[in-house]
Amino acid sequence: MEWTDRPPRGVRGLLFANEWLDNVPVDVAEADATGTARYVEVRADGTERLGAPVSGADAEWLERWWPLREPGARAEIGRPRDEAWAAAVSCLAAGRAVAVDYAHVRGSRPPFGSLTGFRAGREVPPVPDGSCDLTSHVALDACAAASLRRGGHGRAAAAAGADTAAGRVTGDRPPLALASADPAGYLRALSSAGEAAELTARGGLGDFLWLTRRVPPADGP
Repeated sequence: MEWTDRPPRGVRGLLFANEWLDNVPVDVAEADATGTARYVEVRADGTERLGAPVSGADAEWLERWWPLREPGARAEIGRPRDEAWAAAVSCLAAGRAVAVDYAHVRGSRPPFGSLTGFRAGREVPPVPDGSCDLTSHVALDACAAASLRRGGHGRAAAAAGADTAAGRVTGDRPPLALASADPAGYLRALSSAGEAAELTARGGLGDFLWLTRRVPPADGP
């Protein structure tokens, strides 16, 4: 085993990207009073202003994947993530690529974007001063389409689901009879059930979308 700063090329096997794409930097766009999408510029103290109109490939991406129709609407321009995922998938000679991330698809985009910050496991304002991690959810359907364009074969699909092993993690309350037979055990089981419920709940810590992409070998089906 060894650490690298990029996926090795020519690999046959599994490429698994867990909460990677949401850390690929992206620009933020906001529609001004006339409905024109503009880049959001920000100072180190978090003060924002609207900059130049979004143009070129970024504008094309917004129009296709996340159009801003109302003044004040915001989006994260996911084109760099599309390109990062397509490049990672292209490293596989054969196998399967899987991305698991906080994400959304067309029809469920957050109207004001999802940019936020985290410090010591707690959500904080997304101030780019180096004091916190900045992240935003991924337009996973756009990533899926980008990997198909790059490879020209295989399949891609996004599916919702908590980050759990099916049948093993549940938020079910332990039997009440356990409280009398083993009070300490009941409390431990109750605590575990609460943690599992938070993990598997919609909008909870494990509410990820999964993107899977099969890459068949060049000499086979």
